[in-house]
Amino acid sequence: MENIKIAFQGEMGAYSHIACQKLFPGASIKACSTFEETFKTAYEDENFRIVIPIENSLAGRVADIHYLLPKYGLQIYAEHFQTVEHNLLVKDNAELKDIKYIRSHAQAIDQCQKIIQKHNFKTIISADTAGSAKELSKGSDKSIGAIASTLSATIYKLKVLMKNIEDESNNVTRFLIMGKKIEQPPYEKNKKYITSCIFRLKSIPAALYKCLGGFATNQVNLTKLESFSVKNTFDQTNFYLDLEGHIEDTRVQKALEELGFHTQNLNILGVYEASPFRQKK
Repeated sequence: MENIKIAFQGEMGAYSHIACQKLFPGASIKACSTFEETFKTAYEDENFRIVIPIENSLAGRVADIHYLLPKYGLQIYAEHFQTVEHNLLVKDNAELKDIKYIRSHAQAIDQCQKIIQKHNFKTIISADTAGSAKELSKGSDKSIGAIASTLSATIYKLKVLMKNIEDESNNVTRFLIMGKKIEQPPYEKNKKYITSCIFRLKSIPAALYKCLGGFATNQVNLTKLESFSVKNTFDQTNFYLDLEGHIEDTRVQKALEELGFHTQNLNILGVYEASPFRQKK
């Protein structure tokens, strides 16, 4: 593939932008206003890879991603775990005594409550962290600060008044790297892999219990299993699943075969090498 390009959702300076820079140094990076636009970008141009946050260690899963994964049929070919470090950004002429308001994404504000309560800041909810920094840079009010990345400070020419103001230091976001026409890596026994899929169960008693039995009997470890509703109905549920192993591993094949017996549909989203971050746990 030539001229690889990267797309992410958010403003330049977002934590997704930082992940893109780490994963693809020097690549051409496109910021998209929505997740839908991001997926569509790679669907329409196979030279694009997209870097998508799927879950955060503190905030849980990212909304809407589970619905977009099967819709566009892109393949996961890697994962990345990004530490989130929040910073208090202000205008160049502002000091701590000037700050009365803090602007940021709701989750970032929730994750920085200690500093907000300590200084009795009033909060302003924004669409995202980098967007809050961008808005701050456009105005002249030095009583407003923003919670965002140091990359945002550089891009929007703001001052970093305080670094690492998050309440919890173990704030990590897991990203999926996806694209079109991705070939899965060949199976090597000395490497660790993740296989991701989405499935819908048959509407019969004990279907979930039975489909999970195949993983138990074949000793395949599940690292993630969560349900999400099928849109426009309360009657059906989809499941997103991550398992340890490669689809060419006999144990994984048998477990997925058993899963298939009890599902209406099964969509393999990708087979990829497990991030070294998992070994640190």
